[in-house]
Amino acid sequence: MQIVNFMEVHQLRYFCAVAESGNFTRAAEAARVAQPSLSQQIHKLEDELGAKLFDRLPRSARLTQFGKAFLPKAQAILRQIGEARVEIREMASVESGEVVLGAIPTVAPYLLPPMLSSFGRRHPSVSVSVVEEITPTLLERLHEGTIDLALLALPIAGDELICDELMQESLFAVLPEKHALAGRRSLLLDDLRAEPFLLLKEGHCFRENALQACRQSRINPKVVFESGQFATILAMVSAGMGVSVVPQMAVGNTPGCRFVKLADKGSQRRIGVARLKYRYPTRAQVALLEHLKKRGMAKAG
Repeated sequence: MQIVNFMEVHQLRYFCAVAESGNFTRAAEAARVAQPSLSQQIHKLEDELGAKLFDRLPRSARLTQFGKAFLPKAQAILRQIGEARVEIREMASVESGEVVLGAIPTVAPYLLPPMLSSFGRRHPSVSVSVVEEITPTLLERLHEGTIDLALLALPIAGDELICDELMQESLFAVLPEKHALAGRRSLLLDDLRAEPFLLLKEGHCFRENALQACRQSRINPKVVFESGQFATILAMVSAGMGVSVVPQMAVGNTPGCRFVKLADKGSQRRIGVARLKYRYPTRAQVALLEHLKKRGMAKAG
């Protein structure tokens, strides 16, 4: 933190704002400061560092090699200052504040509505914001500090993370209602070896869950359609375009579809919450985490 001795914290904030937006005007608007003042502070910062941080282009600002090297250090300083401020406030306040929860698209619409509704009734002074993104984006935002907790599929690699498992759920095959196997109580993936498969796009962790289950059953699915939404996949299955695999929480009364539990070993998904080890958890974050764990275990049971 010695670097703060010869520069102002607001200079670091302005620098990060310009780096994020790529434009001095947009950065000034976001920081709610006049552009000349922001530009002046950036110049002072560059003078103090003895290096240019931005290449000033006609309509944009691009980080120099010095700016790229300085950015993660500036972000770390601001994050530490923010966490110190939160920690002090937490020591002197009751449970309150805001928590930003990230969640993957294959969990958010099914698990969060009842969980957040009950949490709101029990903790009315805590505000929860939800960010729905795929796993790589959530992990990136977790490290950036723009989300506090990430609800996703486990396991997640990384010694810097703490992961708490909430629940496990079975995987189900989705078949057109007139499919020959639609009346079965359960089936094996091997029974679907010759079927055309409809799966989520690359980047969605449940796609990997489905493919991993197929690999364990020694089948190589013929993927004929990919989508970013379960709703689209289910509509295509209903139309007779192929079969798919979904988690138990996505099983519902979908016209034209039949859901059959997979009996293969390993046809399960683990859901958990990830957070960073080095970030001080607020009381509000701890309250939400404990609520998710309690409701997750109840749902699994």
